[in-house]
Amino acid sequence: MNRLSQDKKLAVISSLVEGNSVRSTERMTGVHRDTICRLLVEVGGRCEQIMDQRMRVLRCNYLQIDEIWTFCQKKQRRVRKDDSPEAGDQWVFVPIDEKTKLIPTYYVGKRHREDTKIFLWDLYRRIHGRTQITTDGLNHYTAGVPDAFGLDVDFAQLVKLFGDYGQHDAEARYSPSPIMEVISKVRTGDPEPEHISTSHVERNNLTMRMAMRRFTRLTNAFSKKLENLKAACALHFAHYNFCRVHQSLRVTPAMAAGIANEIWPLTALLA
Repeated sequence: MNRLSQDKKLAVISSLVEGNSVRSTERMTGVHRDTICRLLVEVGGRCEQIMDQRMRVLRCNYLQIDEIWTFCQKKQRRVRKDDSPEAGDQWVFVPIDEKTKLIPTYYVGKRHREDTKIFLWDLYRRIHGRTQITTDGLNHYTAGVPDAFGLDVDFAQLVKLFGDYGQHDAEARYSPSPIMEVISKVRTGDPEPEHISTSHVERNNLTMRMAMRRFTRLTNAFSKKLENLKAACALHFAHYNFCRVHQSLRVTPAMAAGIANEIWPLTALLA
């Protein structure tokens, strides 16, 4: 990997952030897949540092939080007692600011109470001032958000009830179930009703699945190592915040949030 030129590294990373798999990147660039993974881990570590250093004292008035599912090595139903603790379901906790579309942090882990707590405390330390938070109906948020944010939050949960698709063929299997009812529950503070929403963060799930091949459903492009999954997430979020112009903003989320003055070139993530 150390023998790769800067142009070759840039070609590899450009391919990855555009949603190509490791093997397709190998075919396009001529770089061996093992080298690609090592480069991903190296650049991912750099991106993690950028996110940690830059995402501080942020003013996010309306935050939406959701979790997106993936798996590492094998799906949860295939996990055995003697398998690595890294194997099975993995969840990425993602908050997004409704106005600037900034993603201030993220967390890769299990959908457990302790992992939710770690994520929420990390988010709290990055936010300056009072904020409004909307989450889905995950029970761990009910006590976790007030515990982390105290009195500095207006918190509501949006619970969506889905119905049966009504068919028993392939169309029913691959089609989303219809939403039958949406229940808004105010948990603490006085959240503004018009901003109780998870639409933006749910749309961001699509962005993640399109930009990271390992998140694409019904494929064999899953993560074989947790280290690679975390590196891919770090690369994606750094690129999303600082390098990628958001279509609705006409600038990057970092510029909209006032923590960057210009669109970062992709080379800034390689340095």
